[in-house]
Amino acid sequence: MTARTRQVLLLATFLPWCWLMMMVVHELGHVLAAWMTGGTVERVVLHPWAISRTDLSHNPQPLSVSWAGAVVGSVVPVLVWLIAQASRIPLAPFTRFFAGFCLVTNGVYLGMGAWTGDGDAGDLIAAGAAVWQLVLFGVGALASGLWLWHGLGPAFGFSGRQEAITHRSVIISMFLLLVTVSLECWLSPR
Repeated sequence: MTARTRQVLLLATFLPWCWLMMMVVHELGHVLAAWMTGGTVERVVLHPWAISRTDLSHNPQPLSVSWAGAVVGSVVPVLVWLIAQASRIPLAPFTRFFAGFCLVTNGVYLGMGAWTGDGDAGDLIAAGAAVWQLVLFGVGALASGLWLWHGLGPAFGFSGRQEAITHRSVIISMFLLLVTVSLECWLSPR
């Protein structure tokens, strides 16, 4: 397998996996907050061909539950990356990219949602959050995510170092995507 083929396969499998797992961690935040505040989770949709969501039949703390998606969805991946970095595991750059991905997507989601009123941003505003809070979170998370991504080019075969992508990294990425898509198709309703 050529270096370019490894790069294409890595990007074609790792980016979709990041998207799917970002939604998993984001919804985990909503579920944990709902449980901790006495809410009742009716259903969690985590299907690869759908936008994730958590449906609650009872939600006594909508502001906390709505914030928890983006906050937990940003903090948990950063903690995973910090643990991976401290442990010096070879795949730490991938956990760093994933943490940055989660920060960027959650930041853009709430930051742009402050103007569009879509999704969690609309729920937050309806529950009493100020638009400036969403924008502040969005800008901070986006900037942090871009900072985490800075310097990761060689790990993904950019900057003329495609040899840095190992067969093992490609196989792991393909396996993670296959398992995640399979589990989501099997376990989650649309």
